Order: sequence, then structure tokens, then C-alpha cells
Amino acid sequence: MKKTFVIAEIGINHNGDLNTAKRLIDISAAAGCDAVKFQKRNPDVCVPEKQKSVIRQTPWGEMTYLDYKKKIEFEKEEYDQIDAHCKQHGISWSASPWDIDSLDFLKQYDIPFIKIASASLTNHSLLIKACMTGKKVIISTGMSSENEIDSAVRVLKDNQLKGQDIAILHCNSSYPAPIEELNLSCIKTLKEKYGCEVGYSGHEFRLGTSVAAIYMGATIIERHVTLDRTMWGSDHMASVEPQGLFKLVRGIRELEKAYGDGHISVTETEKKIRQKLRKS
Repeated sequence: MKKTFVIAEIGINHNGDLNTAKRLIDISAAAGCDAVKFQKRNPDVCVPEKQKSVIRQTPWGEMTYLDYKKKIEFEKEEYDQIDAHCKQHGISWSASPWDIDSLDFLKQYDIPFIKIASASLTNHSLLIKACMTGKKVIISTGMSSENEIDSAVRVLKDNQLKGQDIAILHCNSSYPAPIEELNLSCIKTLKEKYGCEVGYSGHEFRLGTSVAAIYMGATIIERHVTLDRTMWGSDHMASVEPQGLFKLVRGIRELEKAYGDGHISVTETEKKIRQKLRKS
């Protein structure tokens, strides 16, 4: 069984605090994750005009939604430290660019993949620019119709460079996602239809669903992580706390060991028992 690539999605759960980001990197590395991921935005571009002046109550006081987004956004100084911290702890990192400015920003770092968020799946200009990096492109498919996924995959395949990998993550974009709406069977559907690597990006409370996704064919698992689900912010409630992250990665690695090759045989540890108990 192929080793599952586990991504700990820090996203914006650092709440604009670099020390919190570093703690989440430390925890993810210790748990055995393969990568951590952030989100990169140019708020002036990404925030819809009608939302920019909306007033929000935040831990830093009352401010507009645009100012709040700018408040929690990391820039080069922070990402330089994130890059160094990840190298120190032996874990890869990347980020989801929500706009072309942010994608261009990420190109200065030696990151292993570009992740396109579900919200950006229909941004074909961003998909094309992601292909132009030559890096592996991973897309999430939350809140997307089959036609939208078809179009996105077609854009990627039409623009992918020689040897460039593409992966599709099944996803439900509700935070948290109801168990009965996860439709994990779509993982097999995506794999059969598009013929590329598939994975699962989960936003539900449970952990077992991510392990089940691997049995369905996922080779990439992405889960949001947080220090504490009760922290202020939109994504914390649908995230996995440190203890849960350790449990999740352990469960994934145990499944990989237990999966086997499907051939019926007497195992080495069974042979002595067989000699002792079989009479014929």
C-alpha cells in the first residue's frame, strides 16, 4: 500500500500569531505528518467588495472585515521563519494561494506542491498559473458540481507540464461537515473518472472517516489542526486538536501496515500455532 501523504492544514488557525503557527508546526511534525499547509491571500483582491466594510468583533477589537483579514495575514518575514522552522523540524510546508499575487509570492520558496482551495476551483487563471510553476498541483472539490470539477481537471491536464503531478481531493466544504453528507464513495468515483491521484480533505468532527477514506483509495489526507477548538476564529471548530492529530496519524500508519496484499496464506506467526493445533 502506498504511504499516505498527511497534510496538517494550519490555514489561518494561527490567528496571525507566528508563535502559534510554530507550535502547530511542532505538533504536526511530532505527530508524523508529512506537511503543514497555510493559506495565502492578498485581502484587497480576495475579499468581496460588499464584505470589505462589514464590521467584525475580533479579539483585537472592532474592525472591518478587510482590516481583520489583513491583521491575520502572514507576509515574507513570517514565511521566512516558517520555512526555516519547518526545515529544522523535518516537515514540508505549502500554502493555498487565493489569488495570483499570492501564488507569485509562494514561488520564492521551495515548496513541494501548490494547493488550490475549493473556493478557487473555478478560478481557471489561477489553475493555469499553478501549472506554470511545474510543481505538483492539488485541488479540493468542496461545494463543486461535477461540471465544475470536469472543467478544472481539463484546465489542469491541458496546461500541466511534462512529469507534473495532479491530485484531486474529495471534500465537503461545511465547517463542520455532517457525517451523512461526506459521501466518501466519491473518492472512488474521482479516481475512476479522472485517472489521477485522489485524496480526502475532511472538515468533520470524526477521525475514523479519514482512515476510511484511505481504504476507499485516498493517498492524501488533509485535516485542519488547531491548538484548541474553542479558540476564536471560523475554522477552529472543524479542526483536530493535538491529541486527535496524533491519534489520526497513528491510525493511518496502522492501516498501511494492516492492509496487506490480499493473497491468502499462512503467516509466519501462524505456522507454530498451526503445528500445535492442527491434527491433520
